Amino acid sequence: MQADRLLPPELSDVDGNAESRRGTVSVFNGPAPAVEAFDDAESETAAVAEWIGKRMSDGVQPHEIGVFIRSPAEVPRARSAIAAAGVEAVVLDEYAETQSGHISVSTMHLAKGLEFRAVVVMACDDEIIPLQARIETVADDSDLEEVYNTERHLLYVACTRARDHLMVTGVKPTSEFLDDLRM
Repeated sequence: MQADRLLPPELSDVDGNAESRRGTVSVFNGPAPAVEAFDDAESETAAVAEWIGKRMSDGVQPHEIGVFIRSPAEVPRARSAIAAAGVEAVVLDEYAETQSGHISVSTMHLAKGLEFRAVVVMACDDEIIPLQARIETVADDSDLEEVYNTERHLLYVACTRARDHLMVTGVKPTSEFLDDLRM
């Protein structure tokens, strides 16, 4: 329900076909997501490691946990948090699969079609989501709107990969999109 706040009530595809999102219902109803902003990456790492530890103490197996980041540049941050939790990580690409005993790390682009009992969406910092490099290439306002829409959709897809538990984190200043996830 909270991830739905990231998207408008109506979506249009590249051909201009509109699809209403009103009445969209999730088949899962879990606890409210944890949406947290930290002063530095070390604090984020510690909090994510603690959150992962709590999920595992609740019976969630490592292969049932996914960590999503915006781009490969943030993989070291995700690996650091997973290592701090005392677990091995496997970085997914279009060919790699989840591995027993390992927490999966993936970019938001590869999230579609995946599902985990517990998901962390990390590094949602300002200039990472939406990605500043994409914004800087924009020529006009309609292109800028498209960039913002696709970046919001990436975050939406990553957040909706969680079946039971979701944590979304960033280092201050965080992405403006996180305001939409907060209650």
